[in-house]
Amino acid sequence: MSNLTLAITTVGDLLLNGKLTRREDGHSEPVRLTIPVYQRPYKWSARNAIQLLDDIIEARNANKEVYRVGTLILHKDGCGNYNIVDGQQRTITFSLLLYALYELEQEQDRLKIEFLEQDVLSNQFSRRNIPNNLNAFRRRILKGATDEADGAEHKRNMQNLRSFIESQCELIVVVTENLSEAFQFFDSQNARGKALYPHDLLKAYHLREMTDLKADEVEQIVAQWETIPQDKLAEFFGQYIYRIKEWINGNWAESLTEHNIYKFKGINRTARTPYAQFYKSAYSYAQMINNSAMPFVSGTREINAFQLNTPIIAGKPFFDYTQHYYRILHDVHDNSKYEGFYIKDNEIVKTLDRYFDGGSGNRIVRLLFDTALLLYVDRFCPATFPTKEDTELFERFVVYAFIWAYSLRAQYYRLGWQSTQNYILGGSGKVNEGNIYKLITDSDTPLSLLSAMEDRLSPIRVGEDVGNIDCKDDGVYRHYLHFFAKYNFLDK
Repeated sequence: MSNLTLAITTVGDLLLNGKLTRREDGHSEPVRLTIPVYQRPYKWSARNAIQLLDDIIEARNANKEVYRVGTLILHKDGCGNYNIVDGQQRTITFSLLLYALYELEQEQDRLKIEFLEQDVLSNQFSRRNIPNNLNAFRRRILKGATDEADGAEHKRNMQNLRSFIESQCELIVVVTENLSEAFQFFDSQNARGKALYPHDLLKAYHLREMTDLKADEVEQIVAQWETIPQDKLAEFFGQYIYRIKEWINGNWAESLTEHNIYKFKGINRTARTPYAQFYKSAYSYAQMINNSAMPFVSGTREINAFQLNTPIIAGKPFFDYTQHYYRILHDVHDNSKYEGFYIKDNEIVKTLDRYFDGGSGNRIVRLLFDTALLLYVDRFCPATFPTKEDTELFERFVVYAFIWAYSLRAQYYRLGWQSTQNYILGGSGKVNEGNIYKLITDSDTPLSLLSAMEDRLSPIRVGEDVGNIDCKDDGVYRHYLHFFAKYNFLDK
C-alpha cells in the first residue's frame, strides 16, 4: 500500500481547525472532511455516545497526557475532499459533543462546526440518532450549570473537559488517494481478528480497572487469559454468555459487538451506590472465605463468587469470572465416563455428539441445550462434593432441557435464529416454546424448577416417516426422537 499517508491529529485540529496535526513527515495538512454517499447510517445510540463521554472523563481524571480514541481512514478525492471510509460514527459523535460544550459557553462562532453543516443521506437511523445524541450530551453537560452556587464551577469543569478533548484526544489517521486502496485497508483492519474484537475490548477495559494490582500480578492474569484459544473466547462470550444474559431478561439476542459490550463492563471499584456495594461486598466475602482455612477446617463448601444473572465486578473479578464459566462450560461439554464433573457418559449427549453435531439447525438447538445446562449448573449445582441427590436432580433436568430444545428441532425442517428466538421468547406458536432461562432464574430450588417444567412440557406430534428411532450403533441411538419416546414426549 504505497499510497498511504499516516498522520496523527487531535480532535480539535480535525474538527475545529480543519487540519491533521502532523503527518509522518512532520508536516500538518489541511483537510475538508466529508461523508460520502456510500457510508452507512449513523447508528450510534445515546448509550454509545454517553459511554464515549464517560471514557473521556475517566481518561482526563486519570491525568492522561494523550488519549487515543481510534483510527480514521480517509479517501482524498480529486476535488480535495477527504471522504470518511471508516470512523464516521466516532467523528460525528465528537462533533456533537463539542457542539454541546460550546453551547454551554454560548460561543456562537464555534457552534458552526463545518463538518456538521454538510448534508447526510436521509434515513431513519441518522434522523433519530443525531438529535437524540446531541440532546443526551446537552443533558449531561448542562446538568449543574443552572445552579447558582455550583454553576460557575461546573462551567469551568466543562471548559477543562472541552480543552482535554480538543488538545489531548488523538486519532490515528490513514489517508490515501486510491479509493480501492482505502477499502482494502478498511477490510484488512476489520477482517483481522473480527470475531475477537468485542472480548479484546473487554480485556483492555478491565485491565485499565486493575490499577491496584502489581505489574507481575497483571502479567499473570493476562498470561492465563491468553491460554484460552481466542476463537474459543469469542464463541464463549458471543454465543454463550451474552445470549444467556439477554434471554434471562426476555430480550432478543443479536450479536455481541462493540456497541453492546457494556453488558460485560460491570460495576467499577469506585461505584458507591447501595446496588454496587451489595454485589462488591458479596464478591469480597466469597473471596475472603475461599482464600482462608475456613472451608477446610469447618467442612463447608467453597462459596461461588459469581452468578450469571448478576452484575460483573470490573477489573480482576472479570478475568476470574471468565475462567470460572469457561471451565464450567468445558465440563458441560465433556461427556467422558470417568472424567468431568457434571455430564458423565450420558446417552442423550452421546447421540447428539455422534449424529447431530453438523448443520446450522443442529448447532442452534445444541447451543440452547448447552446454555440451559450451564445456567442450571450455575444456579443449583454445588461447586464441590455434589451429593447423590444433586446428581439425580441434574440428570432429570438434562432430560427436560433436551426435550425443550429439541422440540424446536423436531418442528422445523429448516431452522434459523429468528424462529429460534421466537420459540424462546414465546412468539412461535410451536409446542413447548417458552423462556427456560427465565424459568431457571425465577426458581428457588431444583425441585420447583423441575415441577414447573413437568407442567409446561407436552408431547410433540411427528409424521410417520421418521424412520426407525430405536436403531442403535455401537450402543448409541441414531435418532434423537428415541428419547422423546423413552420419556413419553412423542405423540405419533
